[in-house]
Amino acid sequence: MIAIGSDHGGYDLKESVKKHLDERGIKYRDFGTFDKQSCDYPDFGKAAAEAVGNGECEKGIVICTTGIGISIVANKVKGVRCALCSEVTTARLTREHNDANVLALGGGMTGPLLADEIVDVFLDTPFSGLEKHSRRIEKIKEME
Repeated sequence: MIAIGSDHGGYDLKESVKKHLDERGIKYRDFGTFDKQSCDYPDFGKAAAEAVGNGECEKGIVICTTGIGISIVANKVKGVRCALCSEVTTARLTREHNDANVLALGGGMTGPLLADEIVDVFLDTPFSGLEKHSRRIEKIKEME
């Protein structure tokens, strides 16, 4: 199950990503927002990230206009490693190297076709499991 959340600036891209997840048969839980009225990204980013941090959802996708604010929020949640990705290489590397479990996207920065590619790479790329990467992730966990 994928947790997904956005503010008004990420709403359109969130709806596009949800359609893509539906096409792939991937289940998700939408933590809002549910329309384009102005709202606060911390509310929806936190809710989606907490679902990942507490194990309710395996991974998450959070979206605001730039992806920056909502990624900052997600990274405040214990157990979450959120990466803002604007192309596929960082999406692949953050999974392989950082075992990132939440993807942040910028609804005003990334178009729907590219977002679908980024989502696919993020969801389909496994963590490498290499000792050096595992060691670094453990150091991050110790900071929590």
